[in-house]
Amino acid sequence: MEAEFQRWLRAHVPFHASFPLGLADDAAVMRLATRRNMVITTDLLSDGVDFRLDDKDLDPQRVGRKALAASLSDLAAMAARPLAAVVAIALPREPGSAEALRLAIALYEGLLPLAAEFDVAVAGGDTNTHAGPLVICVAAFGEVTERGPLTRSGGRPGDQLLVTGKLGGSRGSHHLDFTPRVREALLLHQRYELHAGMDISDGLALDLSRMAAECGCGAVIDVDRLPLSTGALIRQALSDGEDFELLLAAPPDAADAMLRDQPVACAVTCIGELTAGEGLWQQTQDGQRQPLIPTGWQH
Repeated sequence: MEAEFQRWLRAHVPFHASFPLGLADDAAVMRLATRRNMVITTDLLSDGVDFRLDDKDLDPQRVGRKALAASLSDLAAMAARPLAAVVAIALPREPGSAEALRLAIALYEGLLPLAAEFDVAVAGGDTNTHAGPLVICVAAFGEVTERGPLTRSGGRPGDQLLVTGKLGGSRGSHHLDFTPRVREALLLHQRYELHAGMDISDGLALDLSRMAAECGCGAVIDVDRLPLSTGALIRQALSDGEDFELLLAAPPDAADAMLRDQPVACAVTCIGELTAGEGLWQQTQDGQRQPLIPTGWQH
């Protein structure tokens, strides 16, 4: 199976100018045009946890796409320009090598169009079989812009909290078919003063608690202002996870400018602010506050 799959990869993974050797050697050689800092991330997805291959409505191509998209979302969180990815796959040994080969090809058929969309070079990886379920791991490499990386730790009390897109839709197909907010992150980081940022992968409440802790702040969410996906409830927007939208902290003047300009098609919404002291709070339209437990997806 491995030799056949390698031949398929050599025939279908496109050449990229930043990787002059292609997939011919034991490791990739990367040509860097600048000396800016690199951003490196990895995401590991497994059958039964991040997707279910026994779901009759799930095409393996969507699994491959999600695997790459999750890593690109990490690059978006830091406003890094994607450059390359390496893909490691552990295929189920049963029911046979022919089926394993078809599954491996399907995964790549799902991720290659997304790689082309964001000009990401698929620079290599590894493939194996084992007695367990499908596992796919994508490591992605990006380059910071002249403004440097966007981190979780730069927020200050009084910063406004903003999100892109809508929240709470991960229990539908969104967690498989989302588009990572790479372009949006690069544009917002370039045009506006952003103090902190991350992607919402484990649930808004849990991820915000992590950002606030890194900033040494507390946070309050105006739950009535949350942009909900069709049919979603507030509790789903707060805790379901895998929305893969951006969570940003910006000073009030920059936040006002973003809300006024609405420079990205998915829209930007203000949902609260960072506060002095510790703790996470939810606030309703009438101004009543109560503690918000940072629930979400725990790995």
